[in-house]
This record gives sequence, structure tokens and C-alpha cells, in this order.
Amino acid sequence: MHQPSKVLLIYTGGTIGMVQDVDSNALHPFDFSQISQEIPELNKLNCEIETIAFDVPIDSSDICPNDWNRLANAIKENYQNYDGFIVLHGTDTMAYTASALSFMLEGLNKPVILTGSQLPIGVLRTDGKENLLTAIEVAGDKNAQGKPMVGEVAIYFEYKLIRGNRAHKTSTSHFDAFNSPNFRVLAEAGVNIEYKNHHIPPFGNGDLNVVELHNQGIFVLPIFPGMSQDQVEFVLESDKNWAILMMTFGAGNVPMQPWFIDAIKNATAKNKVVVNVTQCMKGKVNMSLYKNGQILESIGVIGGSDITSEAAIAKLMYLKEKTDSVEKIKEQFGISLRGEMTV
Repeated sequence: MHQPSKVLLIYTGGTIGMVQDVDSNALHPFDFSQISQEIPELNKLNCEIETIAFDVPIDSSDICPNDWNRLANAIKENYQNYDGFIVLHGTDTMAYTASALSFMLEGLNKPVILTGSQLPIGVLRTDGKENLLTAIEVAGDKNAQGKPMVGEVAIYFEYKLIRGNRAHKTSTSHFDAFNSPNFRVLAEAGVNIEYKNHHIPPFGNGDLNVVELHNQGIFVLPIFPGMSQDQVEFVLESDKNWAILMMTFGAGNVPMQPWFIDAIKNATAKNKVVVNVTQCMKGKVNMSLYKNGQILESIGVIGGSDITSEAAIAKLMYLKEKTDSVEKIKEQFGISLRGEMTV
């Protein structure tokens, strides 16, 4: 048997950390320093587990870049002391946090696995125990050379390990809450954990650096039939918005009314970054496919290929921290930096 791996579990909040009061049946967070009492199965893992927790658990709907910075810095401060990291997180914004961490943690070559649950861990039918136990096993797994089986940010949920910046929450009512619409899973857990090694490239060299993210002027503009000229121009002309993420139809199409195209043209002429991401769950933006898309490309809109909106937002934030050059941001957005898009 290999030397036990050391895994750090970081609890931010979320459903998984709740137990039921025996008297009132009310749910409340439990003390994660006593996690082995709640989940005695942890003692059977060939793994040393230590825990830290946010002082006040955060509802994932309230997660913001400052919380991502706390998480990233906690991982950096403990990076040399552990083989892998588990982040327990609410499901609503888990894909956003996983995407953000994938860019923020430059040089990462250890597993950072986010997981959670649809039912509290203290409820009889909870999915939390299996999610947590397998996520810890993944975080501690090593190959024959003693290297981590996974060296990136990922989400483990309901028997699937998904690249963090490829994940999207698809269900509020099923245990199978997350999907990876445009990229194969990194591993599947059955009787054994089957790693898809050819999908797990080494992105980092282990010299970890954290790029902190901050609240910035990024606006998501969903395109829908009947949008008014005033609505669109208000978003595209606002000095508070340096980047606009357009959620477009199909392969990247938008209305072709002259005022709409002029509004986008004026925005790109003012050095605003306009990114084209499809509203479709599967597939990608291909602006060379239709005349509609070709016009957008000719006026400076960036095609987002098959990137998720969660990853696109995180990538724009990250690139803004790296450079003030709009041309550099446009160039870098079109490159797959952490396996977040197919190019």
C-alpha cells in the first residue's frame, strides 16, 4: 500500500455541510473538525484528512471574487503540505468557482476537487457522503510514479469527475446535477475509478502562483427576440462595462437590424471586448458558418467556441488582471489556456 496521501478539506458552505437537529429537525452546519464522527467511512481511506472552514459558511449564491481569492490563497498557503485539496461548496455557483480557480491557480499540478450535494450530509438519503468520499479518493490518488492522477481543478458529482471550467449545473432536482456538455469527463467512478488519462494533460509545473480576481465591468447580455434598441445601447455604451458577453442564438447568431450591428460596432470601436457565446447547451459558436456571424467577426466580436458562460466570465476577469491591452485580451481569449475551450 502507498504511503497515505494528505488531503486538505476546505469547507466554504453549502448543503453538504448541513445536519439535522434531533429535537427541532432544523438544518444547521456541523463542525468539520469532527467530520470523521459524521462520516466514519473516512477512516477506511488510505488518506490523512485535515480540515479548515470559512468562519461563517457562505450560501453559494453569495459567492463573489473576494471569496475566490480567499480560497485560492488558502490553497497556496497549504500547497506544499498536501497532495490534494477538496473544496466543499454549494452547487448553485460551483461551476463559476471551479472555472475561476482553474485560471487563478497558475502552475497548479495537484488536484483541487470541488464537490457538494443536493441533500444535506445529515439526511438519510444524502448524496453527500458518496460525493465526498470519492472526491477525497480522487484527490489522494497517485500513479505508479507517485504523481497525482489529476493535476487540475475539477468537480466530482454523482460518479463523474468533470473539468472545472467545462462544468455546468443542469439540474436542481436530480443527484446528477452537473454535466460537461462539450468535453468528455475526466474520470468515472464505478466499481473502480476509471481515469481518462488522455483527457488529463499537465497544465502546470507545480510552481503555484495566485492571480487574484476582482469585481469588474463584465456584463452578460442574453439575446432574445424583441430586444429594444434602448436596452442594447444602454449595455454596450455604458462606461462601466469594458467587456460584454453576448449569449447568442445557435452557432453565434444575433438580430441583423442595422441599429443592433451599429451598437456592437460602436462598442468594439471604443475598445470594448465583445465575446460571442452560444445559448445552446451543446455545440459551439462558429462565426464563419453564416453571414450573420461573419458580420459580427468583421466588426471585432470574439468567437467563444464551446466555452461555457461560467468559464468565459472567469477567463475575462483573469485576462483583465494580466493585461490592460484589449488586443492582448482578445488574442488570449481565443487560446485554450486551461482546457476550457476547443480551438
